[in-house]
Amino acid sequence: MTWIKSSTHFKSDSMPRTPALRRRKTPTRKAVVRSVASSTAVETGQSISQLEHRLEQPRARFSHIKLAR
Repeated sequence: MTWIKSSTHFKSDSMPRTPALRRRKTPTRKAVVRSVASSTAVETGQSISQLEHRLEQPRARFSHIKLAR
């Protein structure tokens, strides 16, 4: 093993330089709703369960507009 001197510390050249890349999972809708609800609850002081319930309800407003996919 050899050592390479850097300006601030020593590094071993036998150590891997980057971690193995893993494929990331797509978050589920439930996880996204939970995340948005908890973040909003922290900011507004409302209950997480109430916000989750509101996010799960279908919206009548703008229901005729379809989103692009």
